[in-house]
Amino acid sequence: MRLARRSLLASATMAAVPAAPVTTVPRKPVRTGFERLSADGYALLSGQKAGIVTNPTGITRDTRHIVDVMHADPRVRLTAVFGPEHGFRGTAQAGGSEGRYDDPATGLPVYDTYLKSGQPLADVFTASGVDTVVFDIQDVGARFYTYIWTLYDCMEAAALAGKRFVVLDRPNPVTGRSALGPVLHREFASFVGRQPIAQAHGMTVAELARLFDAEFLGGRVDLETVPMTGWRRSEFHDATGLPWVPPSPNMPTPDTALVYSGTCLFEGTNLSEGRGTTRPFELLGAEGVDGRWAAAANELGLPGVRFREAYFAPTFSKFQGRTVGGVQIHVHDRAAYDPVRTGIALLVTAKRVWSGFGWRSDNWIDRLTGSARVRTMIDAGAGTDEVAGAWQEELTAFRRVREEYLCYN
Repeated sequence: MRLARRSLLASATMAAVPAAPVTTVPRKPVRTGFERLSADGYALLSGQKAGIVTNPTGITRDTRHIVDVMHADPRVRLTAVFGPEHGFRGTAQAGGSEGRYDDPATGLPVYDTYLKSGQPLADVFTASGVDTVVFDIQDVGARFYTYIWTLYDCMEAAALAGKRFVVLDRPNPVTGRSALGPVLHREFASFVGRQPIAQAHGMTVAELARLFDAEFLGGRVDLETVPMTGWRRSEFHDATGLPWVPPSPNMPTPDTALVYSGTCLFEGTNLSEGRGTTRPFELLGAEGVDGRWAAAANELGLPGVRFREAYFAPTFSKFQGRTVGGVQIHVHDRAAYDPVRTGIALLVTAKRVWSGFGWRSDNWIDRLTGSARVRTMIDAGAGTDEVAGAWQEELTAFRRVREEYLCYN
């Protein structure tokens, strides 16, 4: 008993002694390419008339738009803005742009780049009178998100027009850990995929710019990249400390970006991909779909995700104003979650449990996946493992190429 009492007394005494302070090294903040450019007094643009390709995501840490900041700074000569899909100020829906106008806030001419490429886009750069084209847009990590192909088209056009091209880097919000999914086959190239990269590329825009120039544009671009500091490849957007601005109207949150590289495939079907709801790409469904779909998807035991039976009425796009049934995706382990494999599994199970399942008549799914293979395999009754296995060889080859252009650990 004495030993027991002494042990309890010793424990109580020890507990009363303040613990030694734990020394931690403060985390260095993520500094975007623009932050580094401006901190250096815009030396990279010295003596140049600069135009910038950007949209509402081109902001500073304190949420000022970089066009406003640069326009007010005498150290840089900003003379033009170039707007991508959705426009410079982001007012246009999918498949639209804002056209040519003068920005009311700065008076700068805003030129429309959407659906322009090659010599016609080079002519826009020439007409603008700029010496250097700067690019600063937040990407979301998916091959079919059009901003990376705006990047590609603008790089090619800058080379044709004899302009310098500067890319200001920002984080990949869904990490840069790995590339996932099928690689585009060139015969299926379009504005949702110009060149053979993976469906979820796992790269930043500066890394992609380096890859595009070396692998696809013959090294012809007078390219400069301004990398970030403080970003780690394993980090999701919420770890960066940077504000989130929706890169497009149907990309409201980083959660949307997390699932997008898989569930955007439903654009190629007759089911709603959730446009017209507050959870686009997380809600999927159609009239006549019931709880069997969520049950079938949950039975697969996919890592990091669960599926909830859901009902919703889109305010626009497919099934506008009509109540549909389907699933809501709930990711509970982001590190384990594979968005592309999950998207394929949802296609496979939707076709199995809902007799009304169909592809878009223009086979848009082939443009999104990069070939006819996913569609034809699912139509032939292939399961998720079989479909995903079919792209592994080309994915491995892309991963090897990708490694040469990565800038961060």
